[in-house]
Parts: sequence; C-alpha cells; structure tokens
Amino acid sequence: MSIKTDSTEFAGKRVLVSGGTKGAGRATVHRFLAGGALVITAARGTPEPVAGVEFIQADLTTVEGAQTLAKAALERLGGVDILAHVIGGSSTPGGGFVALTDDHWLAELNLNLLATVRLDRLLIPQMIERGSGAVVHVTSIQSVLPLPEATTAYASAKAALKTYSKSISKELGPKGVRVNIVSPGWIMTESSVDLLRRLQAANGGTIEDARQVVLDSLGGIPIGRPADPHEVADLIAYLASDRAAAIHGAEFVIDGGTVPTV
Repeated sequence: MSIKTDSTEFAGKRVLVSGGTKGAGRATVHRFLAGGALVITAARGTPEPVAGVEFIQADLTTVEGAQTLAKAALERLGGVDILAHVIGGSSTPGGGFVALTDDHWLAELNLNLLATVRLDRLLIPQMIERGSGAVVHVTSIQSVLPLPEATTAYASAKAALKTYSKSISKELGPKGVRVNIVSPGWIMTESSVDLLRRLQAANGGTIEDARQVVLDSLGGIPIGRPADPHEVADLIAYLASDRAAAIHGAEFVIDGGTVPTV
C-alpha cells in the first residue's frame, strides 16, 4: 500500500543520517528527502549521487570519520535539527562466541555503538544551544533476542546502545532535545543476505537452510516476513517529526511480532 508523503513535513530541517547509503539507512535518506529535508550522510565508499543529499566520504567507525562528518554538517548545513542513526551491521563469522576474536568485538562495538556515541557528542551540543532537536537511534531486537550462532557481539553492542540512549534521554529532555529508539527485527536488506551467506559458509547447506537457521533462532515471524526498509524509515521519520512531539525516551519495536513477550 502506498502512503502519500507530505512534501513539506521536514521543509527547512537539516537531517544527518548515519549509515545512509544502504538498506534501511538509504530508505531513511529518501524518506526525509520526500518530506522536504536537507540531508547529509557518509560512507567509506563513493555511492551514486542522490539529488538533495550532501555526501561525505568518511569511515564512521573511526574518531576521524565522525569528526569529518560532523564538521561538514556544521559547515555545509549550518547545524543539524535531526540525527537519525541507522548505522550498524555485523560482519562476524558463524560458530558461536569462541569464533569471535578481540578484533571482531572491537569492530562490532565501533560500528554499532561508538559511531553513534561520537557523532552525538559532536552534534547534540548545538541542539542544546538552540533548545530543540530530535535524535533517533536504531538498535535491534537482538538486544533482547540475540542469535548465539552469529551475532553475539552485534547484539551486545546494540544492547549497550539502547542503554546509552535511555540514559541521554533523561539528560536531554529538559533541554529540549528528544531521544527515541527504533528496534527493528529482521529487515530484508543487503546485510541480511550477507548474514545468510556467512551462515551458509559456516554451516554448509543452502541459502534457504541458512534462512531457516535465522527463522528458527528468532522463533519465527508471526506476520510471515521480514520488514521492508521503507517501513523502518517511516517509523524513524515519524519519531523525528513534530507529530511525535510528546514522545521521548521511548523504544519502538518493528519486528512483525518476533519478540514473543511483552
């Protein structure tokens, strides 16, 4: 079902989307563009240009990359009104916790926790000065439903991100800056396909066998499918909008009913 987007909803808003060139991040970039926002994002590579998007080449898993993107946002846009942190993912091998080296752990923490922490530290102060701003952190239902075969480090980093988000929401709410969390379940993106291939490499069998491993680990998805990236992007946009002006310090799960408990 196609839902008409208000092309003026984010008119004049300056939006930074971390992880905005693939999957749910790319969908989020396009959702804010459709609402009239000015958008800036970054990636290590050089994606195809998108009209209306300021693109910065930077590795956000590093201190230098975060500084490069934050500086560009302040200089090119004059500041940021909305921070949408969609950056994340996992590249660890299958095989359980013993397969994870220190390097695997550090890589997962830098990508799924510290990239967000660093950008927040660099950009939220200018929101505080204005007394307004909206921050959305994308975590994962794996913070409460980890998959031990392949994503222990990822799930742990996302759990830390959720706790961090709740903590800063208590600090920032009285200063006019809203902070909320979006926790997706399985989203059908390029990264999901990569995960299936890693599981196939570790366990043998077919891609469908690997898909079944994920579904079994999740306990199934009651609606029968993963979420589409644009569905996650719509939720992020809602929480960043004035329609959600009274929503703060909250977690919104979008998992098709995967988590079996309240």
